[in-house]
Amino acid sequence: MDKLLRKIGLSGRSIVPMLIGFGCTVPGVMASRTLPSERDRKMTILLTPFMSCSAKLPIYGFFAAVFFPGHEAVVMVSLYFLGILMGILMAFLMRETMFKGEPVPFVMELPNYRMPGADNVVRLLWEKARDFLQRAFTVIFVATIAIWFLQTFDVHLNVVTDSRESLLATVAGSIAPLFAPLGFGDWRVSTALITGFMAKESVVATLSVLFGSTDLLLETLSPMAAVSLLVFSLLYTPCVAAVSSIKRELGGRWALGVVLGQCAVAWLAAFVVYLVGGIWF
Repeated sequence: MDKLLRKIGLSGRSIVPMLIGFGCTVPGVMASRTLPSERDRKMTILLTPFMSCSAKLPIYGFFAAVFFPGHEAVVMVSLYFLGILMGILMAFLMRETMFKGEPVPFVMELPNYRMPGADNVVRLLWEKARDFLQRAFTVIFVATIAIWFLQTFDVHLNVVTDSRESLLATVAGSIAPLFAPLGFGDWRVSTALITGFMAKESVVATLSVLFGSTDLLLETLSPMAAVSLLVFSLLYTPCVAAVSSIKRELGGRWALGVVLGQCAVAWLAAFVVYLVGGIWF
């Protein structure tokens, strides 16, 4: 992969964190520590969230089954390739702006292979697992409490029985007009996208609770709006655990830049898809 990745400004070592990113962005970001160049490491971390993590699969599967029955595989594979394509385009942009220069030469020394000791393996597994749990799940726990609080109480801190009266619905309703040009300016969709910041798979659960049935969802969103929403879900900010890991590796400013930058890229891409789709279909 070194020859291919060098064309977009990276070395062959960057393929490992990106491949891991298809499973989960958090270990993908942490795997970038193996890169010897600071330039390559930062660029790889910024590109890894464009690789579609497995937590987004429920979103793809749900909308493909509801809006495009019989074509689920085509929709899901297309989204994966779109994420890779956007990552390549962003790599070209970064290479010409923030990360000018050439990646470090690819040199890999092969060690002497020996049978690992059981004690060393167990200790290494425990250290890496503990590091992952501390970095990821502490942030998820705090975010879960915040989402629960927003869903449970209204602006007067009274417990709500209808989710439409909750603080979360109020916040989502205030940002819903931003998504109107994309075809999904409904407050319930905005609410699902906010909860998706905590964990991507919660988007489907939130939509199921707020809409109640797929028939109502079909009445609210058109097929092109569903495609636009899928593109936005693919590209918008990674979950809070991934943002936390980026903050640990690069700092708060870079993490904030990832959140804002990916939201902007997702909005523009979804807008183009919805606009072009509306013209052709």
